[in-house]
Amino acid sequence: MEELKKLFEFHGHICWASALGYRAGKLALEKLGVKRTGARDLFCIIEVGHAHGAVCFADGVQVATGCTVGKGNLIKKPRGKLAFTLIDVKNWKQIRISYTGALKDKIAQTAFMKKRAAGIPPTEIPEEEAMEVVKIVMEAPEEEIFIISKVEETQFEPPEEILGSAVCEICGEWVSIPYLRVLGDKKVCIDCAGFDEGYEK
Repeated sequence: MEELKKLFEFHGHICWASALGYRAGKLALEKLGVKRTGARDLFCIIEVGHAHGAVCFADGVQVATGCTVGKGNLIKKPRGKLAFTLIDVKNWKQIRISYTGALKDKIAQTAFMKKRAAGIPPTEIPEEEAMEVVKIVMEAPEEEIFIISKVEETQFEPPEEILGSAVCEICGEWVSIPYLRVLGDKKVCIDCAGFDEGYEK
């Protein structure tokens, strides 16, 4: 329960989908025979989308595995699924875990989800109602709620960590080298270059 408390503090509120991600992340660690990482010896390719319901799953996976956006070892591959592949780059093994949707109807019938469907923010729903859904997720048999691949060898190549940087010669802001552009005789950021390169999808 203490671990879930830390998860919900990180996530911002009590949430069944983040609890599901946490449970799946812990399961992946167990199956790979590794511990949560504080470095880049584990990588996670997560398949959640951008704004679909239950994208909170990703926060649970981050807290459980230690693969985070900030360390650059959480890589998003948007598929709109509650799924991820956890990769042990020291031993060249990986495992993929995905949610089956088996709890969908049961979760939908809870007071928490009925209020969420009515547009009530999760932070305004009583704790006991939110925890009712978390309990459903945490107590369901893993073989019913997850599709768990075999541990297999991986061909994943970890992205190289980029340490070089420079200051944009127009706005004066710090920029990582791959994001610099040349404008005349100046090295500038994408915004100052005036390029419309869009954002990662």
